[in-house]
Amino acid sequence: MKGLLSNRTFFIVTTSDILQNIGIWIRNIAVLFFVIEQTNGNPIAVSALTVAEYLPIFIFSIVGGVLADRWQPKRMMIWGDVLSFVSIVIIIFFVMKGYWLAVFAATMVSAIVSQFSQPSSSRIFKQHIPEDQIPVAIATTQTVSSLFIIGGPIIGTAVYSMYGLYVSLTLLLVIFALSALLLSFLPNGEVQQHIGKLSLVADMKEATVYLKENRNILIILLMFSTLAFGMGLIQPLEIFIITDRLHLTKENLQWFTALAGLGMLLGGIVAAISAKMLNGRTVIVTGLSFLGISTVIEVISIWPYVTGTMRFLTGIFMAMIQTILSTFMLTTISEKFVGRMNGLITPIFTGFVLIGTSLSGFYMKATSLVVVFTTAGIIFILASLIGLKLSLQSSTSKTAMEKKSADSY
Repeated sequence: MKGLLSNRTFFIVTTSDILQNIGIWIRNIAVLFFVIEQTNGNPIAVSALTVAEYLPIFIFSIVGGVLADRWQPKRMMIWGDVLSFVSIVIIIFFVMKGYWLAVFAATMVSAIVSQFSQPSSSRIFKQHIPEDQIPVAIATTQTVSSLFIIGGPIIGTAVYSMYGLYVSLTLLLVIFALSALLLSFLPNGEVQQHIGKLSLVADMKEATVYLKENRNILIILLMFSTLAFGMGLIQPLEIFIITDRLHLTKENLQWFTALAGLGMLLGGIVAAISAKMLNGRTVIVTGLSFLGISTVIEVISIWPYVTGTMRFLTGIFMAMIQTILSTFMLTTISEKFVGRMNGLITPIFTGFVLIGTSLSGFYMKATSLVVVFTTAGIIFILASLIGLKLSLQSSTSKTAMEKKSADSY
């Protein structure tokens, strides 16, 4: 851990992540509460907000992944923050003119930009962090995110409650500017010259072939797709667990999100300490099975303590799952395919989230909140059964087939 903390690249990326997490939560809470107020809590409008977040990911992720492999990752990340800054200025102007639907554009633009910066961040890690330090680096990043799942909703709710939408959006301008300045101190990443000689279509085709030759990645993709559909069904409707089942005000969402974040913080710490000792497949299957059960318990529960406990325990498992899979993917995938694998897997995952999200509001109106969450719980258990087919080695090793596949390009 000491060597990791002295790594300039890790320090800069992690600090930038902290700034970005603050901005994300200020934006998420502000936009969510603003839309609820403008539409009187219409579930279709709330689910449409999630569609606005995930649709650009589905469309732009593969292009962002290809460009991350082609271009200098540092430059990509800086331009992402610059474009975000400009977009927020434009959105503030339209909202001030009375076009409140522009907040949907704020969510869409942020999602588009992330598809160019996130794969570049992975390449920076791959190039400048020793492989034996990657599990701890990912677990630490997960822990930072968990801290903001705890504190982010509290910060976002406080800012919006006290100052409203305009101050929330203005703070985003400051955050994006500071992040871009910080990223300018990153070392210049390597540019793969042979990639630039290929067309975008050829790049995508090459990535597809690489994906087909790696069985574990295919299984993870199928598992993620199933998980994503279930997540899409319930993600826009979680606010109604608070308001309809527990009969609390919408502002109490922050405390339940904080409990999930506290669980993720603990799970990230456990994963960082024992990453090499954990049985990856067992953790994944157990965690997804528990997610299915806890989802059903949450929607049946009318007791805040029961719901909060489920959020906390689910957070522990999800952090461990994310750390295990992220470490496996980053250490297994050949560097020249890191951007494209991110770009290829993400839109498939996002597509299933979008399908679930698009159906969630209508499904709830046709049935009930309990039926929607119970359906999602069954889907999560199905994802755990798919996970039984995984064959994960230690986080710092590659299978012989994956080595051969990587070396053949």
